[in-house]
Amino acid sequence: MSGGARQLFDPEGFEPELTEAEPKPEPKPQPKPELEPQPQPRLEPHPAAAPAEQSPGVLSIGAIYDEVEAALAQAFPRRRHLWVRGEIQHISDHRSGHLYLDLVDPDDTDELDDPAGTAGAAGHSSARSRTQARSSRGGQPTLKVKCWRTNWVPLRHTLAKEGIELAEGMVVVLRGSLDLYRAKGELSLILSDIDVTALLGRMAAQRTKLLRTLEAEGLLRRNATLPPPELPLHVGLVASPDTEGLRDFLGQLTDSGFAFRISHVPVQVQGNAAPSTIARALRALSRSDCDVIALVRGGGARADLAAFETELVARAVAESAKPVWTGIGHTGDQTVADIVAARACITPTECGQAIVTRTRQWWVAHVAGPAGLLSRRVPSFLADAQTRDAAARGRLTAAARHQVRVHRERLGARATAAARQAPAGLDRWTADLRGHAARLGPLALGHISGGDDHVRNWRRLLAAYDVDRQLERGYSLTLTPEGALVRRAADLAPDQQIVTRLADGTVRSTVTGTQSAPSPAVPSDEPRTDEPA
Repeated sequence: MSGGARQLFDPEGFEPELTEAEPKPEPKPQPKPELEPQPQPRLEPHPAAAPAEQSPGVLSIGAIYDEVEAALAQAFPRRRHLWVRGEIQHISDHRSGHLYLDLVDPDDTDELDDPAGTAGAAGHSSARSRTQARSSRGGQPTLKVKCWRTNWVPLRHTLAKEGIELAEGMVVVLRGSLDLYRAKGELSLILSDIDVTALLGRMAAQRTKLLRTLEAEGLLRRNATLPPPELPLHVGLVASPDTEGLRDFLGQLTDSGFAFRISHVPVQVQGNAAPSTIARALRALSRSDCDVIALVRGGGARADLAAFETELVARAVAESAKPVWTGIGHTGDQTVADIVAARACITPTECGQAIVTRTRQWWVAHVAGPAGLLSRRVPSFLADAQTRDAAARGRLTAAARHQVRVHRERLGARATAAARQAPAGLDRWTADLRGHAARLGPLALGHISGGDDHVRNWRRLLAAYDVDRQLERGYSLTLTPEGALVRRAADLAPDQQIVTRLADGTVRSTVTGTQSAPSPAVPSDEPRTDEPA
């Protein structure tokens, strides 16, 4: 387009309407020195100061646009439609129904990396940054593209049926005619058609390249190698809230009769922000304690499933530490997320059924199956136990009867022997009892007399240690006012009150000093320092 744009202003073989030779460009005039004011009262106009429209070769703005439009019509007639290839730098789907695009020449390396611009929001932002960087360097040709509502509505419907959504960074091939907007001096392309086949080819190539990259990095079947959950009762759910697909999935779990625990992370499933929100939800559930992650989305146009074709979502599924089961779209829809997931179901309903089936298999293998086997074997077990019990009862009854008979015979023999030996033994025991009774009386009297003597001796001893008797003998007790016994002189201090107890009363006194007696056991050569009381 850059070469074509230059050709518009220098068309080959184009002759202007003027017949005279155009003057050669003259060098820029140098500023003249300021002249001294002349005394003439009136100055005549200088020939160089004549109106511009009277000078040959000078064009008005309208005339310039007339010549540009004439050159444009000659090089690109209105009935001639051009095919233009470029990268979408900016897109605006106006509320009026019109579509506005800014196209730039695509970078070949960028196109190889992401031919259709389907790498998701991250790819679009990186493409946008590349185009902005090229624009900041200058010299980047930009073409304005306009598509009126009457053309854009059917085109958008066609793209949606093929699963295509225009986005910034996408390389497109457009068909239209050139138009010059005089009010802004803007050259634009009036869009009439889009090469959908080229877009589909680029998207297929990008999808194939993404799958090959994931396979080379060992991520294509990584999630499928994770061991499937034996009992997936804790389900991590990634889905858009209040959608038919979500209700279909939850309906399968609710109607199953099992106590499922759902950790739902609401996300956007379409739009530029959808891939990043889905990836964040998958990574959050991967770090949780859920048994399996269900990624579901109801049916829709193929363009509505674009988020599940992005590398961002594919890597989040492949790198998840928990098995990811998908239920995306309708029958026949298979996205990149389905390919890298541990298990792909065709609809959210089938995904819910798969989780219920897995849970029911565990229930049958570990609960219902053993319970059924036990219920079938219990009658035979009971019959065998009853047979063994009857045999044991018979053996026990026979043994008991034998023991009773043996003990009855032994008891009869002992009773007979006791009857023969009873008179002699009774006489012997009677004589012994009489002898013990004769000795019992004197022994009891002797013990009582000895006990009286012990009691008298203890009474005399206690009377000798009675405090009142000691006080009557001339001793006294020194007490503190609180009634504590004073045992040592060191326990008293000067000016302390003491109470002396005598036989006929008490005496209160005040300590003026204390003097400790020397210890007779340890002689001391040191002089005494305490003062007499």
